[in-house]
Amino acid sequence: MRIDLVAAVPEIFFSPLNASIIKNAIKKELLKIEIHNLHDYAKDKFRHIDDYQYGGSAGMVIKCQPVFDCIEKLMHERKYDDIIYMTADGELLNQSIANELSTKQNLIILAGHYKGVDQRIRDTLITREISIGNYVLTGGELPALVLIDTIIRLIPGVLGDAESALTDSFQDGLLEPPVFTRPANFRGLKVPQILISGNHEEIKKWRLEQAIIKTRKRRPDLLKW
Repeated sequence: MRIDLVAAVPEIFFSPLNASIIKNAIKKELLKIEIHNLHDYAKDKFRHIDDYQYGGSAGMVIKCQPVFDCIEKLMHERKYDDIIYMTADGELLNQSIANELSTKQNLIILAGHYKGVDQRIRDTLITREISIGNYVLTGGELPALVLIDTIIRLIPGVLGDAESALTDSFQDGLLEPPVFTRPANFRGLKVPQILISGNHEEIKKWRLEQAIIKTRKRRPDLLKW
């Protein structure tokens, strides 16, 4: 998979993209990420990419020209499955969206900043708008990183154990059941006996029961029964 990140503040990406699972995915050549600084596409000597709003409202807006120039250049080089804009008023990110996007080959992610981007960018270039929650951040760089992390861990070969991603919360509409590791008895706090019984059918049944109990308690909105 290839992801092109287009942003006003690209420095935010540098550390997270060079650590942990994302770093390993890039090293394994399962993922290629290119970062594009919108200021490199500005036309004036001060490299301005934003301007005042028409209508006199507060907040600066990213201009059409640098975004169009950057994204059109990329589109001339290859075909993209989606051009995604990270915005608080987009569709709310969920596991189903992450699963879908993990099957794509080429994505562009535009991270908004300031008050956002000129509406003409959204109307003309963007194919999908995604939000990570009902709140507002300074820019779309952090949401873009969240989106990338949810996507790439689903790519075959990225995680050491492929089954791990398939048993995460939300994959089957339920929250993940409690998990335990060694020792079986820590300061008198014991692992449920069923998990060390070796009875895989009963363990599977216990995990499902616990997932339903947890989901009903914490996220009853997810239950369809």
